[in-house]
Amino acid sequence: MSRPRIVIVGAGFAGYRTARTLSRLTRHQADITLLNPTDYFLYLPLLPQVAAGILEPRRVTVSLADTLPHVRLVLGEADGIDLDGRTVHYADPEGGTGTLSYDRLVIAVGSVNKLLPIPGVAEHAHGFRGLPEALYLRDHVTRQMELAGGDAKDCAARCTFVVVGAGYTGTEVAAHGQLYTDAQVRKHPLRQGMRPRWLLLDIAPRVLPEMDERLSRTADRVLRQRGVDVRMGTSVKEATHDGVLLSDGEFVETRTVVWCVGVRPDPFVEGVGQPLERGRLVVDPYLQVPGRDEVFACGDAAAAPDLNNPGSLTPMTAQHAWRHGEIAARNVAASLGIGRRRPYRHRDLGFVVDLGGAKAAANPLGVPLPGPLAGLVTRGYHLAAMPGNRLRVAADWFLDTVLPRQAVQLGLVRSWSVPLDTASPELARVPGRPESQPGGEPAESPGPAPDTTAPGPVKRPAPDDTPAEGDS
Repeated sequence: MSRPRIVIVGAGFAGYRTARTLSRLTRHQADITLLNPTDYFLYLPLLPQVAAGILEPRRVTVSLADTLPHVRLVLGEADGIDLDGRTVHYADPEGGTGTLSYDRLVIAVGSVNKLLPIPGVAEHAHGFRGLPEALYLRDHVTRQMELAGGDAKDCAARCTFVVVGAGYTGTEVAAHGQLYTDAQVRKHPLRQGMRPRWLLLDIAPRVLPEMDERLSRTADRVLRQRGVDVRMGTSVKEATHDGVLLSDGEFVETRTVVWCVGVRPDPFVEGVGQPLERGRLVVDPYLQVPGRDEVFACGDAAAAPDLNNPGSLTPMTAQHAWRHGEIAARNVAASLGIGRRRPYRHRDLGFVVDLGGAKAAANPLGVPLPGPLAGLVTRGYHLAAMPGNRLRVAADWFLDTVLPRQAVQLGLVRSWSVPLDTASPELARVPGRPESQPGGEPAESPGPAPDTTAPGPVKRPAPDDTPAEGDS
């Protein structure tokens, strides 16, 4: 008798946890296949430290093959599901195609950058959802500081950095970015005593609006003391090659706009052909798609009811996605006769926000922590939560305290490789000369002409009114 086939689409927080838990529960009684564009799980909360030069890129990536030994990994992006035929169609990294058959399907495709209909943003801003974007930002910020040191005319614009969105990601990017550029200036002062300028914008009334007010006050105080220009109730009205026009009428000259306004579900779920709510697949409390008992959805792709707050959906955060994966795995196993199924319920464990150096804002289990203790708990939390690379991350943190950071640009990811409007932020765009250069940078030679059989990231439309409920 053949073993049941389980296909998991996506290896973010929800998909990775589903695969790992299912592997343990089924004990070789099922064939588990994980379909993902990359061969790693990305620990997204530490991505700002990659952009700031604290952690090397591989520190925040966990090998799927090494940590999921009883799960078959298939590299590729899902581009269609035949629910009646129980098959998933995908494109592999080299332009080939394939089909996976399943008896149980888990959709965990995650989320992408949230877009807003603001002129010029798609052309001149960059998101912060994947490793390529972090690597690009690290090079870009380094390059702007180096160019500012040799060009008095554009110095002010090049050393001005605008972060849009004061949620979890935007706050950390601004906090770490300010420390990174200040360190560069100490070693290589700019002309006429100029200093790097970081702006953090949000239409919300306070920093970290989705979190406890005490965390918000802590983060706001640290940012302002560090010199970050925090502007609440303000956003971007238009972005151009030379800068951004703010909603209050001020024009800020800059060459850097980092877009961290929130996330929207991966547009892939629109093609599944099942009911959606706020762009997410409707699921029941057991994370099953109604009318399709063999299909489950979890993480940012799923509109999971919040049983603790009737009438609400669970927020799109990494914490919920990780827990979704555990419950989805148990319920898939239960559908195969292994254990009992469970509804998804959660208890708020609090949040941690790393502000760089010894600074952080943390309220584990709802208890707000002061000063250096918050920083210690924040880093301890990340080490405990990471499914791998703990010693390497700790080693990088130690080295960062005793050695200066290496402010060099490697040029591995170009501006056109990481467009804001993409359904695949985890992948850099394939080689090929773009028609325009986002971010106002000069055209760069991408090397040999691309293989036309290898598709680049597909842009799929998604509603612009999807609320930004957090980052995962």
